[in-house]
Amino acid sequence: MIAYLKKILLLLPITSITLLCSCKQGTKEEGYKAYFGGEIINPNSKYIFLCKDNEVIDTIVLDDKNRFLKKYDSLVPGMYTFKHEPEYQQIYFEKNDSLMIRLNTNEFDNSLTFCGRGDEKNNFLMELFLKNEADKNASFDLYDKDFKTFSKAIDKNYNASKAFYLRRQTEVGWSEDFDLYAKSMLDMHYFTKKEMYPFVHERRTNEEVCKYLPKGYYDFRKQIDFNNEKLTSFSPFVRYLTSMLNNVTCKDNDEKSLQNNVKKLHIADSLFTNVKIKNSVLNNIAFMYLLEDQNIMSNKEFLDEYFKLSTDKEKQKEIKKIEESIQNLLPNKSLPNADLIDINEKAVAINNLFTKNTVVFFWTSEASSHLELAHQRVTELKSKYPNWNFVAINIDNSDKQWKNSLAKYNFKNTTELHAKNFQDIKEKWVITKIHRVMLINAGGKIKNGFVSLFDANFENYLK
Repeated sequence: MIAYLKKILLLLPITSITLLCSCKQGTKEEGYKAYFGGEIINPNSKYIFLCKDNEVIDTIVLDDKNRFLKKYDSLVPGMYTFKHEPEYQQIYFEKNDSLMIRLNTNEFDNSLTFCGRGDEKNNFLMELFLKNEADKNASFDLYDKDFKTFSKAIDKNYNASKAFYLRRQTEVGWSEDFDLYAKSMLDMHYFTKKEMYPFVHERRTNEEVCKYLPKGYYDFRKQIDFNNEKLTSFSPFVRYLTSMLNNVTCKDNDEKSLQNNVKKLHIADSLFTNVKIKNSVLNNIAFMYLLEDQNIMSNKEFLDEYFKLSTDKEKQKEIKKIEESIQNLLPNKSLPNADLIDINEKAVAINNLFTKNTVVFFWTSEASSHLELAHQRVTELKSKYPNWNFVAINIDNSDKQWKNSLAKYNFKNTTELHAKNFQDIKEKWVITKIHRVMLINAGGKIKNGFVSLFDANFENYLK
């Protein structure tokens, strides 16, 4: 599950998820002591980073038993993030909290538990996060269904989660400030699905549903404070904003991608008065657009407009870097090299993979619904298009996790490989969505670097 949210998702916007390596002093206030400690099983490194608003405020070193404990004399109450490369999770501190964590990096989120003063609030967030992730994983094909079926399913899930939220709210008795995050995690997951349905359904089925949505379908937007700075880097809120802006041009699907995305920039500029949130949203629109449209002239026109509206100079540099990486994946260019291994842990040279036309797709054992559907889809395609090879690249953190999945599923119609360094392949191949596919011509030249395996028109690329 961790991969679906934090590796690809896929994404939550890089402008809100990327944890910078610069340092910043937290606001100093007297009497706000707090402790943060714990144990990391199977650590990936000796370091843990404590972050606030996407900036590192402390670097913590594990001892020889992979434990740590830090005292903070003035830790301002609020939502923080701790990161142990390449994973992260959010953590809420109130005055005088003393939080201890325990986790196993082999199952980062599923193994994470909190104890100590403040543990009930944080364990609730983890429980709700895992419920949302399980629902997201199980709902992968729900967007293909008719509106009545879709609506009934998401309402049922929301009501169950809301009952859980209300019960724990009564039992724990948490503060109003914490409730902002708890309620947002509950609601934003539900709202995100409502925003995603119209455009995902049409993309997958070629069936337009916008005009059939009931009156008042989007009334939930009136409940949202789009300019609450406390939510700027809160991942459920950021993910909702991404989906909402993808959906605001629902009635304009006949327009070109450039026109739609320039429109999104201007909607964001008018909707968000908070500068931090506005910049975050503008950055996300730019990031997602660059993945969808590989026309150099369109990119230039779009980025010119983006630079007029964004005031975040550092993120502008990141967007430029992403655009440069995308330029390396344009048609007729050679696919950049990546560190891949086969089931016998032998290195696999990129050049040797493309003896004929090849579909390259990605999967992680953390998103079981996707990996099953992706391989089923590929099995169907393999029988219809025998002149194409199909290469599956696993992006799990460990090859052991990958091998366990291979043993469980026994895939037969694909060449199964593992990416040894996810961060490297993510940057070189700009992997941001788990359903992303690359089409490579015989000989290794890129045919199309940005395709969705579940696009209703996908087979047209193979003909």
